Amino acid sequence: MSKSKNFQVDQKVVYPSQGVGIVRSIEEKPFKENKVLYYVIYLEVSDMTIMVPMNNAETLGIRPIVAKDEALKALELLSEAYEPIPSDWKLRYQMNLDLLKKGSIMDIATIVRSLYHRQKIKELPILERKLYDSAQKLLLDEVSYSLRKPKEEVENLIQARLEAE
Repeated sequence: MSKSKNFQVDQKVVYPSQGVGIVRSIEEKPFKENKVLYYVIYLEVSDMTIMVPMNNAETLGIRPIVAKDEALKALELLSEAYEPIPSDWKLRYQMNLDLLKKGSIMDIATIVRSLYHRQKIKELPILERKLYDSAQKLLLDEVSYSLRKPKEEVENLIQARLEAE
């Protein structure tokens, strides 16, 4: 699936590290000497509307919501065996932050899985806890939109997968 496709008004999209949004409109605005087309995207999770130049959307990693089969793969990943992660939290934090910025649903599921298991060993530092909460919220939002299921149901699915060692 190509990220470079144009989005339509009312299409749900994922803005990496921000969450699921909906394209409210496409507007032309003057910028310096040119007119630039912008996606106007409403992010419900933060109740924020952002304007993204259409030609920068791919660079920013904005992509359509994943298909149902991809969302199911991400849920499956949660219950698979995982690689041990570095014990140095700063290194671990940077690795996970880089994954979060990439923004694929599989990367987000990887973060949730590894930090969930890490926190069972030792409490996460505050920054890492925020990263974990963020990744979990992003995963929850996208999977619930993709599978068209209520967030509570998807939250239970995610928890059940994480605990299914």
